[in-house]
Amino acid sequence: MGNPKHTEVSVARQSPQRPDADEPELDDTTGAVEPDEIEETDSPSVSIDRSLWDELRIDPVEIALPAGTGFTLRAYRPASSLTPTDVTERDQDDPFLARRQAIEEEEEDDETVVILDEELAEEFAAEDEDESKRRRDGAATDAADDESDADEADDEEVPVFLSNRGKLLLFKTPESLVSFIRSGAPNDLSQLDSWNELSERVEPADIAPLDEDTYELDLVVENLRGGHDTWDSTLLIEAGEVARDLSYALRLPAVLDMLSAGSSLDDLDEALRATANGGIGAFMGRRRLKKIGAQTASLGWRTIVGKISAVVDWRD
Repeated sequence: MGNPKHTEVSVARQSPQRPDADEPELDDTTGAVEPDEIEETDSPSVSIDRSLWDELRIDPVEIALPAGTGFTLRAYRPASSLTPTDVTERDQDDPFLARRQAIEEEEEDDETVVILDEELAEEFAAEDEDESKRRRDGAATDAADDESDADEADDEEVPVFLSNRGKLLLFKTPESLVSFIRSGAPNDLSQLDSWNELSERVEPADIAPLDEDTYELDLVVENLRGGHDTWDSTLLIEAGEVARDLSYALRLPAVLDMLSAGSSLDDLDEALRATANGGIGAFMGRRRLKKIGAQTASLGWRTIVGKISAVVDWRD
């Protein structure tokens, strides 16, 4: 992700007012104190060691949802090197999805053909042969195009989270996250070649997500309800980024569609980015924002947050 090697965390510090060399400082209990006896209160900045995450190319992530805040892990790898999470069991537990799949199967099984006589049978056979030839020719062309597109897609780095069977694993404390990593329990990140080393080296103190890896999805809907003047660009842009990552990694096509190019929520994202970048683009971005309905945006994001929350497996 291009994270810096070290992130400096400022510690509260105040430089004392040093007295003039000729005027010793007075102490309430002991009287005059010589300048060389004054205690230095400056503290050096505390540095968080990022070498583990940079080396293994995995990052700790913190996500806040209406049900609480939890820690997880995320990595980016070429799509060709990853096996997508298995959502079979998760989708079977969804009664609405199961019903829709049953209806589709019934419609596929209901396709019957009645042959009335021999002449019609020959006519159907000839038409079927012509149609089959057209399909073969078209399939050959499509296959060549698909192969080219697939090669490009395989080279693209895509997100993968600490998940299992289509469920995002969220841990309420760094200690519980580290305990899981060391346990050897099945998860989608274990397919990474750096996973075993992480399980041997990670400590609870390492679970310190960067600001850019901290997401507050619990605040999005309320912020959007406040109206255009209160919209927080950083909050909403970062929410869009993690929602896209989660919907891809957890295989949530409905969420991907809602955030896809040309959608109203994608227009919101682009307008927010324009306002954040400043310049003439910011002016145009603000004009575009005014055309986006606050109610529509908040309802859309409420659906997204709800769908993501539904596939979270909370761990203590």
